[in-house]
Amino acid sequence: MSAANSPPYPPARGLLAGKTVVITAAAGTGIGYAVARRAAEEGARLLISDIHERRLGEAAERLTRETGQAPLTCVCDVTVEDQVQTLHAAAQAGLGHVDVLINNAGLGGEVPVVDMTDAQWSRVLDVTLTSVFRMTRAFLPNMQARGCGAIVNNASVLGWRAQKGQAHYAAAKAGVMAFTRCSALEAADQGVRINAVAPSIAMHPFLAKVTSDELLGQLAAREAFGRPAEVWEVANVMIFLASDLASYLTGEVISVSSQRA
Repeated sequence: MSAANSPPYPPARGLLAGKTVVITAAAGTGIGYAVARRAAEEGARLLISDIHERRLGEAAERLTRETGQAPLTCVCDVTVEDQVQTLHAAAQAGLGHVDVLINNAGLGGEVPVVDMTDAQWSRVLDVTLTSVFRMTRAFLPNMQARGCGAIVNNASVLGWRAQKGQAHYAAAKAGVMAFTRCSALEAADQGVRINAVAPSIAMHPFLAKVTSDELLGQLAAREAFGRPAEVWEVANVMIFLASDLASYLTGEVISVSSQRA
């Protein structure tokens, strides 16, 4: 699903050559798969994870077809600590070590505050914010021990800006931003960088399925380019943050947005 005025898909430049990368929520058609594809194209060895086993297998097959590289896979529910630990063990065993962790898992929904249940609030925060904490807690010690590594978290412009019906999601993404800044300070002395991206709107089939055409049109109209981002345009920034080109960036949240001021 591409806008008519989208730029061409960029060529690879070897930005992650020789690096090992773990990506959560990498199945499907969204940012997670896009960053997995870009990472493979940039020379990384991958382990991709998702809660949906069938979709994860399909994503691995598609990545192999599109990039010529077969990723490792591990089914993982990032809200369950035991499964996060299993994912970490699989990554260490399969990749030897992990250079880059990309925390992409997130869950949204549109519910007014007065109608929101405790369960809806807690579920969105658990998947979107607490999972970033769990994954970082699991993977960071080995990076610190090696004296290098990069973690890239997927936040959202809603961590800064307001939108009706998104209080739980916005609160979670603002939390991802704050967690990124604090954990980055803790990891810096050991040479590990932790940054985040904050996309505005990136179009993919699942978003189109769960969002009204009216709202999608309104969101796109706010963008200076008059269109949503392609998912790979967000992935490009995540790849940059994961690469050695971003060696002096840590604790930063990069807005991937063309929204007018």
